[in-house]
Amino acid sequence: MACLGMMFHLTPITSYGQESENNSNLTIGADVVSRYVWRGLNLGGSSPHVQPFIEYEFGQSGLAVGAWGSYSLGFGMAGTEADLYLSYTPVDWLNITINDYFFPSDDAFERNDYFNYKKDETGHTFEAMLTLGGTDNFPFYATFAMNFYGDDGVDDQGESYNAKYIELGYNTSIGGMDAGFFIGMAPDDPKTDQGGAGWYGDSAGIINLGLSLAKTYNVADVSLPVFSSLIFNPEAGNIFIVFGLSF
Repeated sequence: MACLGMMFHLTPITSYGQESENNSNLTIGADVVSRYVWRGLNLGGSSPHVQPFIEYEFGQSGLAVGAWGSYSLGFGMAGTEADLYLSYTPVDWLNITINDYFFPSDDAFERNDYFNYKKDETGHTFEAMLTLGGTDNFPFYATFAMNFYGDDGVDDQGESYNAKYIELGYNTSIGGMDAGFFIGMAPDDPKTDQGGAGWYGDSAGIINLGLSLAKTYNVADVSLPVFSSLIFNPEAGNIFIVFGLSF
């Protein structure tokens, strides 16, 4: 989610955009994935998803704004998402991103109240994210993300606990493919047995562990980027195998 252009950071899926013919700073594209799994969580139900994105970079400033979405290709209508983000990369080893996550209803007759930003009413979740490393010269990376406003998990007192996520990873090459190893954890314990509501699960723990592989194949003079991920969520006792195509 909202990590386009940062290979294997936070989500083990690589996005490939197509540059606009009119403006090289404008990128559009889409992934089609067998399942929508994000940070070890199955957010898309049991159906494939299409995940379009738009991003505009402000010259060579390192500043970019974008939009990212996920929409079910099945009948379950599960996991619809429409996000906005602001990203700043002053140097190749540092990225700062503000994400605005929003999960609208697919019911044509239900109001989503998108423009309601009141603290205890909004359906938006705002997150600040910092990533260090992950370059060709230093393939290790570390990411810290924290919700700071909006629809968040709550502790046993009913107060927002600003859910946090920490990920460490290593990018490399295996058999001619881009590869990424990652381990991510949710450090907060929402104490669900005492009335808390978790953002990443029922308790603190490792929620995102695995390997991603990506490669571009040339088929009849057409480049076809594909990727696949093996993902474990030890805290929830889950495993996912995800395959995707990029356009």
